[in-house]
Formats: sequence, structure tokens, C-alpha cells
Amino acid sequence: MLGRAAEAFTGRVLGRHQAAVVRIGFGLVWLAYLLREWPNRRVLYGDRSPWSMELAQRMLADNGAFTVLPWFGGRLWFELVYHLAVLAALAVLLGWRTRASTVLFLVTVLSLQNRSVLLGDGGDNVVHLMAVYLVFTRCAEVWSLDSRRTRAGWSGVVLWALLGAVLAACQFGDFSGDTLTWSGPTFPYLGWSPLFWGLWAVAGLWWVLGRLRPGGEPRAVLDALANMVHNCAMLVIAAEVVLIYSTAGWYKVQGSRWQDGTALYYPLHLDYFTPWPGLSALVGSALLPVFLISYGTVILQVAFPFTLFNRRVKNVLLVVMMAEHLGIAVVLGLPVFSLAMVAADAVFLPTGALLRVAARLGRIGFNGPPGLAGRRDRSPAA
Repeated sequence: MLGRAAEAFTGRVLGRHQAAVVRIGFGLVWLAYLLREWPNRRVLYGDRSPWSMELAQRMLADNGAFTVLPWFGGRLWFELVYHLAVLAALAVLLGWRTRASTVLFLVTVLSLQNRSVLLGDGGDNVVHLMAVYLVFTRCAEVWSLDSRRTRAGWSGVVLWALLGAVLAACQFGDFSGDTLTWSGPTFPYLGWSPLFWGLWAVAGLWWVLGRLRPGGEPRAVLDALANMVHNCAMLVIAAEVVLIYSTAGWYKVQGSRWQDGTALYYPLHLDYFTPWPGLSALVGSALLPVFLISYGTVILQVAFPFTLFNRRVKNVLLVVMMAEHLGIAVVLGLPVFSLAMVAADAVFLPTGALLRVAARLGRIGFNGPPGLAGRRDRSPAA
């Protein structure tokens, strides 16, 4: 039993379809957000922001958060980073050069969000976390442009060399300041440089071994390590979703508005949460449904971690929670938060349902390597 589990943990990419859905979901959420806020980008993160670059640098000096926006300052640099974020989100969504695009996705997400930390909501925090986790997953095994390539070409080497040159310029240039450091003041006492250089070196080693000794033991060891890192990252994503729901549920239990069932009533009468005043008034006037939804939300969030032990109950509850998030996106006007949570919930989607989707997508030619759609794999809690 333990031997089979260890063999699966090191020899298989578990939850490959769930990882692909998470990648597509968060790429779509961040891309939609950037395009929606494109007319307001300078006010939110650029030179017109009320949270000036001087104030941002003071906070960054205290919390040590990563962002590349202060490197040069000015509108030109900001526009370059913002539109690079759009391209990185699109590349992650399509699964193109995913090893590189997920790192660029991470850099741009952290750069924009840490520039103005007072913006955003819970959805931005979820995108922030998942941008880190996606770097360590093999999320382009299916439903991606990468999965359609039959062999490694030299274009990847050119991209790898170009990114290495850019990283070297950033590392040794005076403009990066203390952003790229080898050690940090807090645990785990590592800066961002070991992560970026480590990922760059592993990508180069991966290509060399695949080119020179594709069937050798070093490449097999590297594949096993990649599988283990991916499986651990998927487990962390699942644990993160469980923590989000459990902590939210137990905090709601302590709130008086949730205890008396009126918590939903008040947001429905606030201008900030009423993008459709008529719809909000209609929902808010139905006191019994508001009462039931308020209590039901608490029950669902508190119970969700325990339903993971029963797959059927978990699947039913997952559909209900996704539907609730979509309702929040429409009624309360929180699309980023809601869609981010739906994308995070995808880690628990049943493998059988995703395989049926894979089979349908296979009919139009958008799938992974031959035979992959029919292979059974399991997510950490699927």
C-alpha cells in the first residue's frame, strides 16, 4: 500500500486536469481584471495613483514585498510592466511556454498588487497566492499549447537565454535595489534570487538532459522530482482552499449579523455592493431567502472541510458553493473575488467529469498527448 502510494507520488502527475483548470481559471481572472481596469490602470497602479510611489516605497521598505515597479518609475516603465502582465496572463491561459509564463505571471501579479496594497479584496489575495503555487505545478500537461508540441525545439532555448540575460541584468544592475537578494531578514531567510535563478537553471538542465539523454537516469530523477513538487503544490492548493473556507466559516459563526441571519441583508442595501439596484432590492426584500442564504453560507463553509471524506457529498457541496460565488459576482458586483474562488475550487473537481470534458475537447483537437485524456489521475482530494 505504501509502496504503491510512493510510486504514484513520484511517478505520476496527480490531478493534471485539475491543475489545468486552475491555470486556465486564474489566467482568465487576472486577464479579465487587467483588461477591465485598463482605462483606470494609471490611477490604480501608475503615476496618477493617490498612493504615490514614495508612499509605496516606504511600505515596501517595511514589509519587503516584491515589486519591480519602483526600479525605474515613470509612466513608460509602468506601461511596460502592465502590458507584460496582460501578455503573461494570456500565455498562462493558453498554456504557452508555461514554465516561463507562470514565472512572468508571478512577477507581474506581485509587482502590481504590492504597488498598491490597499487596493483589492479577498479575490486579489487568492490570485496572489495561486500565482506562487502555479510556478511549482505541471499545469500544462493537458488543455494547453505546450501539450500539443511533439518535440522540444530551439525556440525554447532562445527564450531561456533571453530570460537569463534579462535576469542577469536585473540582478547585477543598480536599479533593482534590494528586490533581488539572496537572503531575507525573516524565515526562510531566502530572497527572490535563489528562486528565479533556480528555476532558470532547472529549465536549462531539463532541456539538456532531454536532448542528450532522454532515457537516462538523470532525466528520470529530474522527472520524479518534478512530479513530487507538482503533487506537493497541488496538495498545498487544496489545503489553502480548505483553510479559506474553514476560517471564513468560523469567523462568521462569531459575528452577530450571521448569527441572527441578517448578514446578507445589509450589503444588498449598500451602494458599493449594488451594481444592479433593482436586482438587489428584489433579493433584499425576500427576507426568508436572505435568512436561509445567510445561515446556509455559514453551514456550507464550516462543513466543507469535513465533506472531503465523502466524495459524493463533496461534489454536491462544491456545485452549490460555485453557484453561490457566481451569484455573488452578479448580485454584489465582486467578479474578481468570485471567479478567483471558483478557479480555486476547481482543484476539487471530480476527475471523471473532467475526463468527459477532455474527451469532448479531444474531438475538436484541443487536448494533450495521445491517450492522455483516458488516463485516470486524481487530485489531492478528488
